[in-house]
Amino acid sequence: MASARARLFRKRGEGGHQPVTFIELFFDLVFVFAITQLSHGLLDHLTPLGLAQTLLLAFAVWWAWIYTSWVTNWLDPDHPLVRLVLLALMLIGLGMSTSLPRAFGDGGMAFALSYVALQLGRSLFMLWALRSVNPANHRNFIRITLWLSLSGLLWIGGAAMDGGARMALWIAAAALEFIGPAMAFRVPGLGRSSTADWNVAGGHMAERCALFIIIALGEAIVVTGATFSTLAKDAATTAAFLASFSGSAVMWWIYFDSGVHRGSDRIAHSDDPGRIARIAYTYFHLPIVLGILIVAVADELVLSHPLGHVSPSLAWTAIGGPAVFLCGTMLFKQVIANRWLPLPPLSHLVGLALLSGIALVHGSFSPVALSIATTGALVVVALWEYRALRTPA
Repeated sequence: MASARARLFRKRGEGGHQPVTFIELFFDLVFVFAITQLSHGLLDHLTPLGLAQTLLLAFAVWWAWIYTSWVTNWLDPDHPLVRLVLLALMLIGLGMSTSLPRAFGDGGMAFALSYVALQLGRSLFMLWALRSVNPANHRNFIRITLWLSLSGLLWIGGAAMDGGARMALWIAAAALEFIGPAMAFRVPGLGRSSTADWNVAGGHMAERCALFIIIALGEAIVVTGATFSTLAKDAATTAAFLASFSGSAVMWWIYFDSGVHRGSDRIAHSDDPGRIARIAYTYFHLPIVLGILIVAVADELVLSHPLGHVSPSLAWTAIGGPAVFLCGTMLFKQVIANRWLPLPPLSHLVGLALLSGIALVHGSFSPVALSIATTGALVVVALWEYRALRTPA
């Protein structure tokens, strides 16, 4: 039985590189839909409460995806049983995604049950698969399962409540899951996990997270194209279209031009890849995704109304989205550079300063001019970093 279970896991080659498989890419399609649901939900509820609800649901979507990516880093997705498990998780994830727009209404229980089923179902399968194969990682998943069971009670308990009580319990559930990896899933009597237990194939983890960034950027491109296709092609909407596309393109450049390659090399050659995967990829990729999602909402607002007054909702999405994205990429690049001092990347600090300046005078912009200005701030970051990394010391 142990030897049969051992065949469920990838065989590490030289250097530990593991290719991303087609079933993993197929699994990701559910999260393309989830990101679309989140951006449309925020667009329909552009209030502080709507933002808080969207961020909470976005956390759940990211956590469901990143935990699965950790698991497929160890499991062999080409094994028939693992494929079936991934397809089952995909179906549950699709159910979770369909419930996102009504998660704070009559779809709360559907969302909570599907999310908890996805998280616990995957973890329970790993408990079964690891038994007698990898005792250290088996103990690790005992701890993870206990943490997810506790948070699951809060998710389901919150779904049984209404209004503020649901929000409070779901925030508590998300906070519990968020601190779990940082606390190494410490459990009384079972101790804590070690990052040595999380010995991942670094190149695979880096590639998986890069592909999720592509998913998020793809949603921004889809929003831009779909909205523009329904509008009159005058000068204002064309300028908004070009600014929106350019914003997505330059975010791609900032992340992929240097960061993704340096990150892959850093984690692949690290003596403790689990630590880098936890900090740089599990935690610091979340604000990158959130920033792209918020930018997509701003793009649709600008395309729909390129001229006139800048509303408060447009101001915080058009400026806040790039700012959150830059904070995420800055933190990510600090970790993969293996240094916290001296200062973070100067290019990113300059970009945040430019966005702060735009925020102070945003009332003097039209929507399309605001979009051009925030895109310009990102262009400065991209060019600054490009030149800095290619200038001989």
